Amino acid sequence: MSLTRRALQSSIPAWSAAARPATASFSLTSARRNASNTPSSSSSSTARPGLGDEPLPQAPVEAVPRNADGEVPRWADTPVRMKAPFSLQQPKDVRRSLWRVNTSQARLDRVYEKLLGRELTRALPDELKWLAVTHKSFDNGRRGFNTRLAFFGRMILALESTKAIMASPAVPAHPADVHGRTPFSHPALDNVDKLAAVRPHHFASPERLAALSSEVGLADVVRWKPRMPDNLVGSGQTTVLTSTLFAIIGAVSLHYGADVANRFVRERIVKSLEV
Repeated sequence: MSLTRRALQSSIPAWSAAARPATASFSLTSARRNASNTPSSSSSSTARPGLGDEPLPQAPVEAVPRNADGEVPRWADTPVRMKAPFSLQQPKDVRRSLWRVNTSQARLDRVYEKLLGRELTRALPDELKWLAVTHKSFDNGRRGFNTRLAFFGRMILALESTKAIMASPAVPAHPADVHGRTPFSHPALDNVDKLAAVRPHHFASPERLAALSSEVGLADVVRWKPRMPDNLVGSGQTTVLTSTLFAIIGAVSLHYGADVANRFVRERIVKSLEV
């Protein structure tokens, strides 16, 4: 044993069990027991200063939905393992970090019924409904987002838009040539000129799709976080609504198949854009 350790041991006084001074011990169990024995102070904590014992109004707490196994689904709450003890983001303007999204399942179903109809809405899973209306800016993408569904739905809408353009009336004839030349014409190639006049991304432009989404109330249920809450258009609301509509098309095709999705696009979206 080193000399330093012997010197430290010799300097520590030997206390007997009876003469040992009492030390303050703390445990979570004893703290809870003491808290339960003390009188409740809820009335004083919720009382308004200067107005007596009148309690403050409490905000209603919504029940968190659970699946058949009793677990909270991912779309309803942020996964526990993806939560940090504190946030590394320090907003320059606190007002820009305040944004509320829809949490009502009944309100979401009403919007889906306006867009899809009652039959398609009832059989569509709730998880797929929420995933289709969730943008990647919401909750930093920790609850899933609709990027892949939007890509799937955009391809379907592009196909049906092309079919609608090809089935539209013929384009105006070519103007008379100053040199008296006649352009080549063939029945099999007449429809090709239609795509040169109107293209699918012009027929189903983001502005027209965003207007259609707003008509059915999709802007009120989409989950996203705008960069500037006081300027939604400048934050990209048109792009968000367009991608959400694409994602709903992709969700219908994923759950019901291509035939149902193509019929839905023709009857609900293409016909609205042709008007």
